[in-house]
Parts: sequence; structure tokens; C-alpha cells
Amino acid sequence: MNQPESFTEIFLQPGDFYFGDVNTRLRTLLGSCVSITMWHPTRLIGGMCHYLLPSRESASVTPLDGRYAKEAMQMFAHEIRAAKTHPSEYCVKLFGAGNMFPGIKKNNPCDSNGCENNINACKSVPCKNMAIARSLVASHGFVVAAEDLGGNSHRQIVFDIYNGYVWVRKPGPIHA
Repeated sequence: MNQPESFTEIFLQPGDFYFGDVNTRLRTLLGSCVSITMWHPTRLIGGMCHYLLPSRESASVTPLDGRYAKEAMQMFAHEIRAAKTHPSEYCVKLFGAGNMFPGIKKNNPCDSNGCENNINACKSVPCKNMAIARSLVASHGFVVAAEDLGGNSHRQIVFDIYNGYVWVRKPGPIHA
């Protein structure tokens, strides 16, 4: 499908969530936060979240808040039900969870035991965000088509709903 002649470009701030149609391009900038993109290849609908933390400490969850992974996933589930579609029909991609302070020992997201897949083994926000993203998409019946998680830098993300493409831009090496 060719790019629409005019489309709306939306920049997601931390905590934002958007679900829309073919005429939308979504952008965001991630550090330790995570974005999940979801795209329906036949209906040409989809969305993106930009969450900061895995979940809230308090149990009161009204209204849903996109700053938290668990609630952002509930927001996706609501939109998917409203569109009369099923999670297995979506192409899902995960981005972010960069360790923005690699020199600080307690911020090292993981050690060699693969803790990025186990939120209980994580000691840092990036590691917890990575682990919860993988856990939530699997538990809701999504299959991850691609991911760019971890590392020690920020990322710029651009997601075109008309074709499902997601572009990731990271800073190049710093030369002194």
C-alpha cells in the first residue's frame, strides 16, 4: 500500500497511548521507557504506548494510566476488542529499556543469567521494563515479530500505521 497523501503525525510523550488508523504516524523518544507497537496488517489499524514503569504500587486503577506497562496493555486490549479483532492478528514490536546510566553499578540492567526475562531478578527500571514487556505480550496472546531492547542509549521510534513499518534511530558512537 502506498503512503497516504496526508497523515497525522503524533508525538507520544512518556505515559501516552494512541491507537488509530492508516492515516497516522507515531513518534517517540525512549530511554529506559518501553514502547510497544501493534499493527493489524489487513485492517491497517494499530497503536503504540510509551510506558515508564511496569505497574503502579496502589491497587486503584481508575482511570487506566499509560505510564504503567500493565495498564497500557489493558488499553491495547480494550482497543482490540472494540475493533472486533484478536491479539493473534497483530504484528507486535518492542523497543526501549535502555540503561541510561551504565556507569552506576546498581543500574546495570542484568548480569549474565538472563534476568531480562525474569522481572523478579531485575534490579533496575530498564530490566524490569524489558521483562514486563515480554511477559505481558506473551500472556495476552501476542507474538513478537521484532524487538530492540536494552543497550546503553536512547532511541527515536517512528511507526507508520499505513504499512506497519517501525524505524529505530540510535545515536552513533561518541568521538572525543
